Amino acid sequence: MMEDVYIIGAGIHPFGRTDGRSGRDQGVFAVRQAMADAGIEWTDVGCAYGGSAAAGSADIMVNELGLTGLPFINVANGCATGGSALASARNAIAAGEFDVALAVGFDKHPRGAFNAKPRDYGLPEWYGQTGMMLTTQFFALKIQRYMQLYGISRETLGRVAEKAFRNGVHADHAWRRSPVDLETILNSPMVNDPLTKYMFCAPAEGAVALILASGKKVRELGADAVKIASVAVRTRPPGSFEVFAPSVDIDNGGKPTILASKAAFEQAGIGPEDISVAQLQDTESGAEIMHMAENGFCKDGDQEQWLREGRTEITGSLPVNTDGGCLACGEPIGASGLRQVYENTVQLRGRGGGRQVPGRPKAAYSHVYGAPGLSGVCILER
Repeated sequence: MMEDVYIIGAGIHPFGRTDGRSGRDQGVFAVRQAMADAGIEWTDVGCAYGGSAAAGSADIMVNELGLTGLPFINVANGCATGGSALASARNAIAAGEFDVALAVGFDKHPRGAFNAKPRDYGLPEWYGQTGMMLTTQFFALKIQRYMQLYGISRETLGRVAEKAFRNGVHADHAWRRSPVDLETILNSPMVNDPLTKYMFCAPAEGAVALILASGKKVRELGADAVKIASVAVRTRPPGSFEVFAPSVDIDNGGKPTILASKAAFEQAGIGPEDISVAQLQDTESGAEIMHMAENGFCKDGDQEQWLREGRTEITGSLPVNTDGGCLACGEPIGASGLRQVYENTVQLRGRGGGRQVPGRPKAAYSHVYGAPGLSGVCILER
């Protein structure tokens, strides 16, 4: 029988730009903060999993944290790197091998768009030469199609971004901490139709660390613990239209998010109606809208009414991206998925301050999506 696993410590280095501090240094900062939150020392950590896309190998953090000989596994899984590190750390404890584990992610991306290489995704060089490696184009084409199929308006895209920047004001770790009104968002420079510059997140810097523990260790420490009810990571099924896909199948297949969401809900033994707060991947405004349906929270097309009625606001029936998500925080790839789980830990502990969801939330949901088509979902319970 698998052991229950809990988060007992959470640390974060502010997202954005931090000149003079490497990505790995930001990771060390987050780890030390998480250990202090958990009330443990580095020598208490039994194993570690971590990753970064652009800031070096995570295992070298032991130079600063301490040479204890622990197994430290480097994780590389695109935007799902953090979620995959969390899944691995959780499984190590659930299997009874360790009582304390670390999941950490960090990054320090150069300014400008992500510079993905065709060969890294099994694609020919001409694919990049024609501009198809630009994710802004893919995201725009995908949401254009979705808007046509389900009647989503540009105003709804703008409302997602407006909410994100409004929530980011109350998050100390967010990069963008100033509100932006709907008119400014809609009339800002167009990047890829229908998405304007305020509807996209930007590559960033930052780090997140989570300390996981067994029930035995939680009792020993008397920790302020949050239970990991489930973690699921899934890749794309046949017929799925994902990042860097060169075409759309006539017979539209499933989606990795749908698979991961279903698996996570089944593991946790609950459904979408039981979730109090959700963090959904929002690399751009359209992603949050589509992911609301793919994760089972509403039907395709219902997002128009949900956003208009404020259901995803902090005081709504399902608060979404309470810290501003990727739009307000930016996206350091290695840390982004763990930021979502960090935020849900804060919410379930009741430490959200101005962004705290009212009514003592009991179940929190996080979803990360990455190229070339994989998703990770984590459900926490208080």
